[in-house]
Amino acid sequence: MITLTDVTKTFGRNRVLRGVNLTIPSGQSMVIIGGSGTGKSVLLKCILGLGRHDGGSITLDGQDVTKGDRDAFLARFGMLFQGGALFDSLRVWENVAFRLMRGPAKRPKLEAREIAIEKLRRVGLKPEVADLYPAELSGGMQKRVGLARAIAAEPEIIFFDEPTTGLDPIMAGVINDLIREIVTEMGATAMTITHDMSSVRAIADRVAMLHDGVIQWTGPIADLDITPDPYVQQFIHGRATGPIAAVR
Repeated sequence: MITLTDVTKTFGRNRVLRGVNLTIPSGQSMVIIGGSGTGKSVLLKCILGLGRHDGGSITLDGQDVTKGDRDAFLARFGMLFQGGALFDSLRVWENVAFRLMRGPAKRPKLEAREIAIEKLRRVGLKPEVADLYPAELSGGMQKRVGLARAIAAEPEIIFFDEPTTGLDPIMAGVINDLIREIVTEMGATAMTITHDMSSVRAIADRVAMLHDGVIQWTGPIADLDITPDPYVQQFIHGRATGPIAAVR
């Protein structure tokens, strides 16, 4: 569904993406791993068009992502942001229904609220949560609200940016399970960027490692532990020594 060919992106003298080649098959869950500052978030922004890549091409179903109807393009995506990114001044249900009440396919307020409550239920939150404000929720509940918002408009493609950051191991496990279940139920194409190896093993169909601006390795999750690639082995086992130099 998504194909990146020789994608480059530079900020001043910093060459972040140096020729990324990657294919994300339709209906599969791709997880991008790699150290901090390797360009995972930049890659995600380039796909969404939030940052224009300098060279190469990015296509969605064969169409260049930089061309065509921008609103129609973005309508195909859902996004779970790393920090939740909920609107503090809106109630929970209004956050979940934010997209539903805007744009050409605008839903009536009552209908949007009903959909929001159903999506909250899907992520394990009770209807009474709908009228609370984000500040009244725990971090884990806020992450669930963010997930409910990501799926509210039934997107074809969902991006997850560090979905378990800041959560305790138990809540991280809950979020991972929810993501896996929802992506499978919806038949969505998913792309996740994460440092959390428990998330990788719970969410991924395929894994790609971004290092030094290129895809160092990619393959099915079943091959992650057995690949001889020294970069992958150092990263997944958290070893201090290896080809990946620690930033000091």
